[in-house]
Amino acid sequence: MSEVIAGVEIPDTALVREATELVREAAPPLLFAHSRRVFLWGSLRGREQQLDFDPELLYVGAMFHDLGLTERFRRTDQRFEIDGADEARRFLHAHGITGEPAQRVWTSIALHTTPEIPLHMAAEIALVTRGVELDVLGIGYDAVSDEQRTAVVAAHPRPDFKNRILAAFTEGIKDRPGTTFGNVKADVLAHFVPGFVRGDFVEVIKNSGWPE
Repeated sequence: MSEVIAGVEIPDTALVREATELVREAAPPLLFAHSRRVFLWGSLRGREQQLDFDPELLYVGAMFHDLGLTERFRRTDQRFEIDGADEARRFLHAHGITGEPAQRVWTSIALHTTPEIPLHMAAEIALVTRGVELDVLGIGYDAVSDEQRTAVVAAHPRPDFKNRILAAFTEGIKDRPGTTFGNVKADVLAHFVPGFVRGDFVEVIKNSGWPE
């Protein structure tokens, strides 16, 4: 029987069940609950905007979007977003979902920290970002009702979430500071990693190999 939270049905399929268990095993409860809320917020925003989206694809995008912060899946040679995107694509391929749908999920994860651009793309891509923005930044907070927020947080509580998610971001990216160049995660390291110096786009241009 399908689980329903705030009027949103969690798809009762083998794909969703396996995605849930993979993330539950790999991620700490903080990231698991956050990822479930991202799916719920994304679904609610999609319903509000009357978007046509695939709930299974949105679920995988939401659940895998922070896997790159976990010990099991994080690397040090690329952005954490790509870690999760690559794993989501492998997972979907293993379940017979290939081509454009798998690439759509990959993109939804890879771009979820890139402001604005995902919102002009396919519904699942936009809604992963909408869900992340609502849960982490509070963007769209009033686009869902008090009753919906209460139901989602009752199902997946967020005690001291602001401080704990910032700590999770720091832990997941502190060993690859160069991958934060030009994206919002540089702000995290600037706050929490002593000695971090963010990349400077202007200096990159001035110091390139071009003579002028």
